[in-house]
Amino acid sequence: MKTLAAHLALFAATILVASPNGACQVVEGSASNESKIEKEVRLLNAEEVQAFERNDAKTMARLWSDDFVVTNPLNRFVTKQQVLGMVESGFLAIPSYDRQIEYIRVYGDVVIVAGSETVLWGGKMPNVGKTEHLRFTAVWMRRAGTWQEVARHANIVPPTPGAQSR
Repeated sequence: MKTLAAHLALFAATILVASPNGACQVVEGSASNESKIEKEVRLLNAEEVQAFERNDAKTMARLWSDDFVVTNPLNRFVTKQQVLGMVESGFLAIPSYDRQIEYIRVYGDVVIVAGSETVLWGGKMPNVGKTEHLRFTAVWMRRAGTWQEVARHANIVPPTPGAQSR
């Protein structure tokens, strides 16, 4: 985890510069290259959703770096191996999963993805059978020419007061 933090700090310090209006802008990389990377990471996000719907731990393991970590919707900080263990044991199952990417930004070899998700919990999850809405942020890094997810945060959006639960 220290390595990831160091990479992100170095990245932020070296490729972002302040523009005259105070906003940050990417120094290196062309718009067409960023568009290509964005499309690639969007496809990987779709593959991750499909892997969850199919309980495909092998695909998840390929998409996630070995040092992948998650603050999950159960408010626990877990590692790649812990998440894969939950999937393989049948504890974590998501038979219906819709992800809407609302923000994606390329920063060289790092891509930040954020948005909303609607999941139907399965397996042995505490909310099994319940559909819930989540907000998520994910960090993808290119390592040895391959994009992998290195960190993720997802939380359950509380229902609006007065709204009926599904």
